[in-house]
Amino acid sequence: MHILEQALQKNPIVYVTRDRERALGIPENTPGYYIISNKPGVAKLDTWQLLEQPETIGLMASLPKASIVVFKNTSQIEAVCKKYNWRLLNPPAALSAKVEEKISQVEWLGKLKKYLPPHHIDTLKNIAWDACPAQSKDGAEFILQFNRAHTGLGTTLVQSKEQLQALQEKFPNRPVRVTQYINGPMFTNNNVVTRDTILVGNINYQITGLPPFTDQAFATIGNEWTLPGTLLSARQKKQYGEIATAVGLQLRASGWRGLFGIDAIKDTETGKLFLIEINARQPASTTFESQLQQSYKLKTKSYQLTTFEAHLLALLDADLKDTQLIPVTDGSQIILRVQPTKNFDLRSQILDLESRNFNVIQYDNTTPGSDLIRIQSQHGIMSDHNQFDDIGQEILRTLS
Repeated sequence: MHILEQALQKNPIVYVTRDRERALGIPENTPGYYIISNKPGVAKLDTWQLLEQPETIGLMASLPKASIVVFKNTSQIEAVCKKYNWRLLNPPAALSAKVEEKISQVEWLGKLKKYLPPHHIDTLKNIAWDACPAQSKDGAEFILQFNRAHTGLGTTLVQSKEQLQALQEKFPNRPVRVTQYINGPMFTNNNVVTRDTILVGNINYQITGLPPFTDQAFATIGNEWTLPGTLLSARQKKQYGEIATAVGLQLRASGWRGLFGIDAIKDTETGKLFLIEINARQPASTTFESQLQQSYKLKTKSYQLTTFEAHLLALLDADLKDTQLIPVTDGSQIILRVQPTKNFDLRSQILDLESRNFNVIQYDNTTPGSDLIRIQSQHGIMSDHNQFDDIGQEILRTLS
């Protein structure tokens, strides 16, 4: 019997999530695994609201040994679980916030801040255009980030004194992190902190800021597992693994278990990798990566773990010291995000994409920047940094 099935027999898991897709990293009919989510076409409840529903309360009452898992923990979720005396397996929300937020993250990193690009923290009104230590080598543009950001939102490339002054007039007393602008491709991966080891996951190229998928220059819009094989050398892949492992060990020392992701950028000029972001939660790409791994597993009869399986086992504090994650070297997904200036009518385009063997996931979201549709391919869609290959061009033509 598979190690996860054995664990779930003794300790069932109820995964509660606003978007069902987040919970589908393992087959939904896995014994001992239960999913509670919104019904299609019904107004979406947040995770903490789903926890308060009679169906959830009844299911938990029928499963006295069950634990709760969520996509990303919050203080509201913790309060509901405490109210009903439910065991919540996700790490504390306060730790997640401390690690993810741009100001507190630097302090939390400690010695590991050496992996960040040159940076400076101050109140926005104190940032001087001609005296910013994080400016790029030519003394021009730099990255400005507010404390909280998500999928690239809240990040601004400051390219002029006037642009900086406009931000200062609007948010004079807001703390910011300013960072030297690094030009190059972004990479991300999904890692698992266990009680015994750090499982470093598959590196994927992070598709960022490309129209028509988003109108935000730094918004994450997809993942491509094929391209790192050509864009990163063996030395750079080793450096990436060292950064991921160091962050994972720091997380474990802080009491973390389960998934986390890191984003890194490769400096086109020097080839050096810099840590850009830490996702102290289950990254959104986990589900599709795990489905790609599951396909490999069925074909090869492999006993290695998918990323999502390792996540659940780590939360259950299983012994994973001799475990490896299944490698992924092909496949991609790209997200069309909600944009206030565009009104997409995608019914015919979705049918067209599905007829050509793309998997398309639709969302009911209306908030700018949120997911509208997710298009998944068993193969890569990028030929180079910011360049689509023939499959990617096919998607572009369909959406135009």
